[in-house]
Amino acid sequence: MKDLEIILENKAGMLALMGETLGKHKVSLEGGGVFNNGAYSIAHFLVEDANKAAKELEKVGIRVVKINPVIIQKLRQDVPGQLGSFCRELANEGVNILTQYSDHSNQLIIVPDNYEKAQKVSEAWMERWWSKEDYSI
Repeated sequence: MKDLEIILENKAGMLALMGETLGKHKVSLEGGGVFNNGAYSIAHFLVEDANKAAKELEKVGIRVVKINPVIIQKLRQDVPGQLGSFCRELANEGVNILTQYSDHSNQLIIVPDNYEKAQKVSEAWMERWWSKEDYSI
């Protein structure tokens, strides 16, 4: 999975055009969101085939700024404070979170500034939180 960073003109129908274009080309959106930023909106969407998605969006005049690698992190929903704790561990390793959203499976999606460091933190987190009996923070 990859994150598409997209600039949409902030006017009626642009998100519809994006969704219709991707649907027509059998590209499924697995999570993401759109955020108003004045005359334009910044969108981030999780897709399986990012190169195909970017190619088709560019054909209809939708600007794909970047294709980003993502960290897909399952947090324990039954333990309060998981988001803060995981993000603190990333920060302690010097990883800045550029974008954060959830996918359709309630997993945390992170676009980090340093994918390799973030991946190591994520792997350690998964080992610690999903393999132990004591889930207290």
